[in-house]
Amino acid sequence: MTESAQSLDLSDTLAPMREEFLLPEDVVYLDGNSLGPLTRASKTAIDRVVSKQWGDDLISSWNRHGWIDLPERVGEKIAPLIGAAPGQVLCVDSISINLFKLLSAALALRPGRSTILLTENDFPTDGYVAEGLASLIGGDRCRLRRVSPASLTDALDEDVAVLMLTQVNYRTGELYSMEALTRAAHEAGALVLWDLAHSAGALPISLDACAADLAVGCGYKYLNGGPGSPAFVYVNQNHQAAIRQPLSGWLGHRSPFDFSPSYEPAAGVLQFQAGTPPIISLASLDAALDMFAAVDLESLREKSLALTSYFMERLSSVESLRDLRVLTPQDAGSRGSQVSVAHPQAWGISQALIEAGIIVDFRAPNIVRFGFAPLYNSFSDAQAALKELASIFESGRHEDSKFQQRPKVT
Repeated sequence: MTESAQSLDLSDTLAPMREEFLLPEDVVYLDGNSLGPLTRASKTAIDRVVSKQWGDDLISSWNRHGWIDLPERVGEKIAPLIGAAPGQVLCVDSISINLFKLLSAALALRPGRSTILLTENDFPTDGYVAEGLASLIGGDRCRLRRVSPASLTDALDEDVAVLMLTQVNYRTGELYSMEALTRAAHEAGALVLWDLAHSAGALPISLDACAADLAVGCGYKYLNGGPGSPAFVYVNQNHQAAIRQPLSGWLGHRSPFDFSPSYEPAAGVLQFQAGTPPIISLASLDAALDMFAAVDLESLREKSLALTSYFMERLSSVESLRDLRVLTPQDAGSRGSQVSVAHPQAWGISQALIEAGIIVDFRAPNIVRFGFAPLYNSFSDAQAALKELASIFESGRHEDSKFQQRPKVT
């Protein structure tokens, strides 16, 4: 890629989408893979929900403004972004809670099998939840097996009940083949639970076409719903008649306002509700999702790959940056929408970049992640990050003592 950043920005058909975000003028934001920025639509929606709906209409807003239907309504907006037909996606709770629900349900759907298979370097919370479930119900009903990504298909034996895998690895940015791994799991008699935290909103996903069984994802990364925005849960319609979730809260009841003393699950995916939904954050996500209606997901993917390719190609050509080890696959079909580099002083590098207005993030023990969100990031953003990164190495600023202390959130 020999074109300049400026010429690439001029020909970028998604460039106008940047105006939908309230980004500070003096900041290059490359951390949307961790927290998406505030959208203009979300700000308006939050103001309206707080001031008008909650402020003026109070409890009548559950009916008057459709608060009670937000989990389902937001889920239906997410559905086309992840390749799901209507009636299969619900926006509710957090990824961790949804993982617990789905893992429990998946084990029940595969009686006689007890293994949850996952990779050694997947996002920790996925394994933590599985460990907690195993501790709760016992190792004879639930056990974990962690293997390398290359060993996944070989590890799919007759005891594997569910393969749990994040589609884009949070450390490296590697994109796994949903189609191939789902097919391999099914051939072995196992279900597949996909974590879409680092892919939903950044690239096209084909849950239904790949015959995926179950999935979770979050609303605050590429979907830009805001900090702590609710997650979503997907249950393939083929499993909805048989599946049961363990957190039988009142809002997942068939008729929650009958206040029946006995629990009867709602039909289909609606049973995956439990408690009262967080209306303000749901309203923010609901508004942020509307911009995707005007976006072609293939164009989104094309720009994502162009941004990461531009960054990686120029990164490898700068002499002063040769000590950085690129973890993200060079093959475009095998990477998500981030570039991860490893260095012994990764923490200092990330902090020096942030001080200079290039917002990236650090992942222990030695990774700096550059997240490229195609809806608002530009090639000029990538160029600015490369320029500042080279300046940091040339000056040695990342070794300054002020960059050696780590706060609670890294």
